[in-house]
Formats: sequence, structure tokens, C-alpha cells
Amino acid sequence: MTIHSINRVQLPFPRGEQAQVRRFYGVLVGLTELKYPVDEALHFVAGSQRIDLVPTDHWRAPSAVSVLAFEVNNLPRLRHQLLLAQLPLEEQHALPGYLRFYAKDPAGNQLEFLEPDPHQAHL
Repeated sequence: MTIHSINRVQLPFPRGEQAQVRRFYGVLVGLTELKYPVDEALHFVAGSQRIDLVPTDHWRAPSAVSVLAFEVNNLPRLRHQLLLAQLPLEEQHALPGYLRFYAKDPAGNQLEFLEPDPHQAHL
């Protein structure tokens, strides 16, 4: 047996915040939304993986050590788009071989966005 990839990740968000979560992942981050007719959850595609965002009445702020990392193309464009939306970014943590920054989605989930840096050697 060999595990070769992650199929999906599921994150909670406070019930009633669907519009903000949909805008963040669909408009700002640029993921394609999958629509299911009788599902309250929001589903987005990232490459061959899915991100499922599930509304909950018992939402709690996520732990600061939990991170979902996205490897992207054109990180500067995404960074610019998030800054235009006035989202705070955290950019102080260097990772050899990569450009990266962190942002939080409307539910407070910590997201990392990174792209290989052609000017740095990968470790």
C-alpha cells in the first residue's frame, strides 16, 4: 500500500459566513467552486484536490499551528490581490527555495501560499 496524494481537506467556518468564505476562496484566491444542490458546505478545487468548507454552529477559532499550504503560480499577483482586498499578510518567515506568505481566511484558518523561487536553491 502506498499513499500518493491528499484527496481533500475539510475546514470549518461559522454558520452564516458563507458569502465571505465563498468570496475569499472563489474570488480572491481564484479557486473553482463545485456546486452540490442540497449541500450547505462550500467545495472548491485546487489542482486535483478539494477544499471542503463546512458551516458549523459550534465553531471555534483554529489553532495557530494548523496551516493549509497552497503551492501557487504567480505568487506576486495573488499577494497583490489580497492586499487590494485589505487582508493582512504575514511575510516574515523565510523558507529556503520559496517565496511565501500567510493569510487567514474569513473563519481564521491559517493559509500559507508559496511558490518556488527560481533565484534560490531548493533544499
